[in-house]
Amino acid sequence: MVTQFLKRLRITPVLCAALGTAIGFYFLFHCAKPVIAAVFLLFLTAFNFLMALSSLNTQSRALKLYLVCTAALTVGLALGFCAADSGQNKVAFGLPENKITAIEGMLLEDPRIISGGKAIVTVTLRKCAAGNTLRASGKGEIAVFISAENVERLKQFGRGTVIYVEGSLRSNEKGNWSLSAKSLHVVKQPPPVERMRTNIRLNLIKRFSGKSWGGLALALLLGIKDNLDTELAVMYRNSGLSYILALSGMHLAILAALITFLLKKPLGLKASAICGAAIILLYCFLVGSMPSLNRAAMMYLLGVLAVLGALPKKPLSILSLSFIIQIIATPSAGNSISFILSYLALIGILVIGKALYSLLAGKAPDFLLQPLALSSGAFLATAGVCGSTFGLLAPVGIITGLVMVPITTVFMIGSIIWLVLDFLSLSALLNLPLSVLYKLMEIIASVSGKIPGISAGALSIIILSLAISLLIIAFEYRRRLSLLKLELFL
Repeated sequence: MVTQFLKRLRITPVLCAALGTAIGFYFLFHCAKPVIAAVFLLFLTAFNFLMALSSLNTQSRALKLYLVCTAALTVGLALGFCAADSGQNKVAFGLPENKITAIEGMLLEDPRIISGGKAIVTVTLRKCAAGNTLRASGKGEIAVFISAENVERLKQFGRGTVIYVEGSLRSNEKGNWSLSAKSLHVVKQPPPVERMRTNIRLNLIKRFSGKSWGGLALALLLGIKDNLDTELAVMYRNSGLSYILALSGMHLAILAALITFLLKKPLGLKASAICGAAIILLYCFLVGSMPSLNRAAMMYLLGVLAVLGALPKKPLSILSLSFIIQIIATPSAGNSISFILSYLALIGILVIGKALYSLLAGKAPDFLLQPLALSSGAFLATAGVCGSTFGLLAPVGIITGLVMVPITTVFMIGSIIWLVLDFLSLSALLNLPLSVLYKLMEIIASVSGKIPGISAGALSIIILSLAISLLIIAFEYRRRLSLLKLELFL
């Protein structure tokens, strides 16, 4: 009975491993040591007990399933715990913090513009200085705030540049260190590959500059929001459409669909999938490290392996494997809001959204019901995190997204075609259509942003969204159980 229940819920070892990794990373690591020891002891005891039972009854498939799932969950707990520990940003200056007047380090990302024309960059420490005499080696990552007059010069060098920054060091209530730069000197230029990447980005920014829609095109294609209209970004946030501006699975899906459309017929499915994987990797290198985009890229690469027959074609298993790989490879990204929302949204689509679609199938036109159900699933899965982080939920985004996502897709494809035509000096043909699309998106975001959102407490939102999600899953499980009984009767 329990075995059938697990199978109907699509509980697999890789899913158990991902669940254990998430629990170990987000919860167990922050518990007291006796609690951690008790949890591991409990799971190890359960594993040994099931192993003993399995050795006595070697023919029982149920016991083997329980044994494998318990082992996967236990290993996942250990992986998540270790990843959380290695993901801690342990900063060591080598000198008393109150004496430090300058640091030397390498840029881990491109400068990001903030208010007042200033920029913020993440730097991995190499050296620290106190006055003109004391020097020491440092390690760890800190944020550096760059003054407006140094921003353009630093953007010309980009990621991988080694800089020497003089300024004042400070820490916030969470213990994170940052430095406000008073002067900046480039010590070493980035490697040739990084310089080539930066030059490509600067060239693209230059091509799109001067267009009313250029800032949005750069945000959607490359994640560069420096030229994005601030008021438009606020409209998107108020209307629950911020996910459209954050590079993620939707944007990569558009790019992947375009690649497949162009390559599938001349190369075939498998060859086009491999070429697409190479293009996606180059695209991620150009864009830079973004947790939500990396998740989408990882799933695409795992999907290619599934097409080639190396992995089963199960979206939930691919998502679980992607989570495990990404949390181990880049544990520091696991604490970012974009990482958490990206995975929760896809879980909501694959579990809650599909269950809601099955429940309502036939009660509305499929072309409306499917995106509405999937969007509702993503909204419910992310409601708790969004409510506790941003303090406001905008359910109108579920409806507005049905219109905005297709328009955004057309806008993105049009921007890519415009870019190709711009190299041929023919881009003027698309200036008017792209301007019209941009204005249309602006109007929709403005109107929907005026509809009031939900500003209830975070705990209330979490309880309510979880209750609704569980009810949807429970009703869908009962429906499938009834259909199965009916099939057996017939």
